[in-house]
Formats: sequence, structure tokens, C-alpha cells
Amino acid sequence: MSKQMIISVMSKDRPGIIAEITGAVYALKGDLADLNQSILCGYLTMILIASFTEDITREDVLAEISHIQSGEKFEVLIKEMDIPVAVSNIPPPADTYILTAQGRNRSGLVHSISQFCFSHGINILDLATTLTDDQYAMVLQLDMRNIASMETVLSDLDIFSRDSGLKLVIQHNDIFRVTHEIALH
Repeated sequence: MSKQMIISVMSKDRPGIIAEITGAVYALKGDLADLNQSILCGYLTMILIASFTEDITREDVLAEISHIQSGEKFEVLIKEMDIPVAVSNIPPPADTYILTAQGRNRSGLVHSISQFCFSHGINILDLATTLTDDQYAMVLQLDMRNIASMETVLSDLDIFSRDSGLKLVIQHNDIFRVTHEIALH
């Protein structure tokens, strides 16, 4: 029998952090199931799911990560799952859409879009933002299977766009993938 842990790590970015953290999992004979990492303003954030034998504790994992010889301190949070999450390559729901938003930077942009989504029953699956000079851009992956009406969402999104001054484009996830992904053959 095994136990599953979700491990979150943050550190000032430098080469080798992913190798070191996954090496700590490997040293404890852990099985890495899924990993997502990103660099934001020079800081690496990583979240991963790993399974360990029953005798491995959160403290063991934290100690193994703490023994990594690094000039940077790792901020680590470990959650042992009471009920393991199913990890698989499940595609997004059929009603997944991509919303892009661009406009002048100002306080509250992410809040206003996330509030719009919440008020329409839209779940945000993924969100990335970037600020270049005074221009703010967002890409949101949205689960829209619980919305009441696509026509209402589109109409309200048009009003929201005018009121917020943001250029908004929404398209089905399948169209976005076909036009934006690079296939490696």
C-alpha cells in the first residue's frame, strides 16, 4: 500500500531545482505522478504529486528536501492525502474555453475577470498573466459546463469588455489548441 503527498516548493530560481526536488522524491523511492512548475519574477514555484510507501512521512520528505545543498532556501508545504487523487491524462471537459484579455494595467483586473467568471458559474481551470510596460495580458482556461446560457455569457462578456476597457477574445479550447500548439514529431 502507498500514500500520496502533494508537495509545493517555492525558491528563488536557478538551474537544478527541479532535478534536486525530484531527486529527493527518488531518494525516498517515491513515484512522481504529476508536476507543474512556473517561474514568476525570478521565483520558481512547483507543485507535484508523489506516492510513497506507508513508512515515509511528511517529515521524511521535508528532511530529504532540507538536506539539499543550495544557496537558496526552499519554502515547502506538504499535504498528505487522506484519499489519493486519481492522476491521469484526462482531457479537459468538452465545454472548455480559452479567454484572453488585454488592456492597460490597473489594480483589480484579475479580480474583476475572476468575479465575472464566478458570477456566471464558470470555473477557472488555469490562469496565466503577464505585465509588459503598461500592458496587462491574461489567458484563462475556463470550464463552462455549468453555465446557464452561452448567449448570456457572450452578451455579458461584451458588456464587461466595454466597461472594463479590456480586449477580450473567447474561443473553444479545441480551436485554441489547433492554432497555438506546436506538435513535436
